[in-house]
Amino acid sequence: MIFIVGVLLGILTGGGLGVRYMRHEISADVEPQLRRLQLQLDNLEAAVNLALITRSTYLEDDTAKSGVEEGAITHKRLGRTLQRPAQQAHT
Repeated sequence: MIFIVGVLLGILTGGGLGVRYMRHEISADVEPQLRRLQLQLDNLEAAVNLALITRSTYLEDDTAKSGVEEGAITHKRLGRTLQRPAQQAHT
């Protein structure tokens, strides 16, 4: 009986230490990959923000230079500015 209890305690302790060791090694192995992935995501976010800011600045400058009032649409193929229709009040 004592032998069986000792074996069971040994298996339980060994299993617990094995699981602890495996969890430590798995998390240590994944950490550099997660850090690298986070850096790539940060670089992608910076590139997208730069593209959006550049595009919005270009559009604002283009609108300001052409003297077109806000809300008007410039049709590039026709080379003329189209005004949006006035909103009609519903009664």
